[in-house]
Order: sequence, then C-alpha cells, then structure tokens
Amino acid sequence: MPLTQQDSASVSQEITVHPPNRLLFGPGPTQVHPRVYRAMAQPVVGHLDPYFFEISQANQRMLRHVFGTENEWTFVISATGSGGMETAISNFVEPGMKVAVFANGFFCDRMTEMARRHGANVVRFEKPWGGAFGDTEAAEFIHREKPKVVMYVTAETSTGVFQRGEAICQAAHEVGALVIADCVTSLGAMPVNVDKTGIDIAYSCTQKGLSCPPGLSPITISPRAVEWLQARKSTNRSWYFDIKLIGDYLFVSHRYHHTASATLFYALHEGLSLIEEEGLETRCNRHRQAHLEFVKGIGSMGLEMLVPAEYRIWNLNTPQVPEGVDDAKVRASLLKDDGIEIAGGFGPLTGKVFRIGLMGPLATSDHVQDFLAKFGDALRGADYKS
Repeated sequence: MPLTQQDSASVSQEITVHPPNRLLFGPGPTQVHPRVYRAMAQPVVGHLDPYFFEISQANQRMLRHVFGTENEWTFVISATGSGGMETAISNFVEPGMKVAVFANGFFCDRMTEMARRHGANVVRFEKPWGGAFGDTEAAEFIHREKPKVVMYVTAETSTGVFQRGEAICQAAHEVGALVIADCVTSLGAMPVNVDKTGIDIAYSCTQKGLSCPPGLSPITISPRAVEWLQARKSTNRSWYFDIKLIGDYLFVSHRYHHTASATLFYALHEGLSLIEEEGLETRCNRHRQAHLEFVKGIGSMGLEMLVPAEYRIWNLNTPQVPEGVDDAKVRASLLKDDGIEIAGGFGPLTGKVFRIGLMGPLATSDHVQDFLAKFGDALRGADYKS
C-alpha cells in the first residue's frame, strides 16, 4: 500500500544518493538509455506475481530474437555475466569430463578455472592475447582432442578480439561435443546467430551490448544440450545455478527458487524493447559504423589498433598506447576533466592498450567525434605528439 499522508510527512522527499554524471566509454558497464532508468523506477512486484512472469516471458521472446535462436530454453539468470558462465559450466561439465578451451584472453582463463573447479580435465589451445583462431587449426585441435565440451569467447573483452565460431561448432558436433560460447560483450551490438553458428549454450550479460544495468545474465540452450542435461546422472554441484530448477521457476511451475529482481527484469524488458524498435540489424550496423569511424579517427591521430581488422569487435576497441605515453594519466584526465570513463589493458596488455567501448546510446557519429576530440586532448596532455 502507498505511504499515508502522515507517513509521507515524516519521510524526507530528497534522495541521499548523488553519483556524478559519467559518459561510460569503457568495456562495461555501458551507458543506460533514459527509458531504461524510467522503467526501473516503476513499482516493484513480487517474484511470484503474475506481472513478473508476464515480463519474464516477454524478455524470453525478445532474447530469442537477439540471440538469433529458436531455443525454447532461453531465459535470464539472476547474476552477472560471470554467473552466466558458471551456470553454463556447472550444468554441462561433470567431474572427469574432457573440456577443450580456446584460450586467448582473460575470460577464456576464467572459463578454464571454473571448469577445473568443477572437476574437468581441461585441454587448451592457446594464442597470445590479441590473437584469434583460424578455422582449420581450430577444427584440427578439436578432432585431435575429442572433448565432450568445447568453450570459446565470441568477443574477448580483455583484448578486443572477435572469434568466429562456425568451424569450432561444426568440428565439435562431429566429435559429439557440446559448445559453450561466451557472448557477454557481443550480444546486442554484433550478430550472435546462435542457431546459424551451431552454438549449444550461449550466455551473456545486461551491462554491455544490451545497455542495461548489470545484474542479469541471459542464457540460451539448444535442444540437443537440453536433452543432454535431462539425461545427466550426476547432481549439479551448484544449487543456485541449477538450470533445471531455474527453468522450472521461470517458465514451468513458477515455484519459488530465488527472489528475482523485478526492477532488473523491467530494465531488461525496456532495453530489449529499444532494440526491437530500432531493429536488430540496424542496431548492429550502427555499432559497426561507429567502430569504423572511431578506427579512422584514431588512425588520423597516429594510433594503431591491437587487433587486425577482420578480428575486431565492433563495440569494444583496443587502440595501442603510444610509446612514451602513460595510459593511466590519459584515463585519469578524461575522467576528471570530461567525466568520461575508459579502461586500460590488464594482464599481458597492462599499459599497452586502451579499452574503449562504443555501445548503445554512445554508438553514434556525434558521440564518436566528441570522444575523439577529448581523447586527443588527453593524449596531448600526457605528452603525446602525433
């Protein structure tokens, strides 16, 4: 029930949270559309309320379109993208199982660690950070190792590398393996095409290409993966991430599993509605054009991209830090002077690249040009001479 007049009089109408305004040009979280914020301000309903399940079912429908799939088992995990990763691995990796990982960045390493913690025998095909896997070598690795599960990252946030998956999926299916694909950065900004590519289990997050706040992880599961899961004899070591339990709660019996956030489900619904209104192909092309404009702009400054053109993520760019420039000074200047957030490299790429996201509302020509101007000022302030 709403507050009474007496209650209202005793409660201050001023909020106590006053965050700074930022332009989120980093790898995530990304800029949130004003409509998404307005959706989040709507009244909370319970996690067993009919309206909650109405929103959940609408999200499932729209996610199928964005994932590029007809999979019935397409829904949302109440967790960040790493929770989606753990959901995929805990449900489809059993102790002693041979799991192949295409390793070329930070999140491939996280996949590896999770699989090992779930008892897998992990074999890795490794490339330096920034490298990508060719079709022939990928297929040869899978045919040689004959794993039960194959894992790869479609868009590696730590490096800016996009990995095509058709050859990986085809070879995996030829040896009877399931394919788990990390679509955390690609979903909503690049074509994922789960069914066309042959991916069995794909997961993502809400705070990158979908341009919503963090806290949810969309996931989709193919019929052959569902069949494997239903035949699984061992019990999932994770209760919270057990897909059978979550799926039953969300779209079968609606029996209580966990207290899902209606607010975050509203946000995702609005973010997906924005994609539907714009058109997925149009949205992806907008991100591609923003990327190309960005690459042209940093090239005119004398900067070079880390990743060859054919392997670049459209919505996460990794220009190399010019020799003699302190990347931390550039990033601090952008934040202090312009309220712009970008990220630096880490691991082997520490101090070597900037990680600059062009996602959602910021993937426009005007925003790209405005960013480039301020980025150029920050570079010159860090003693860069093009």
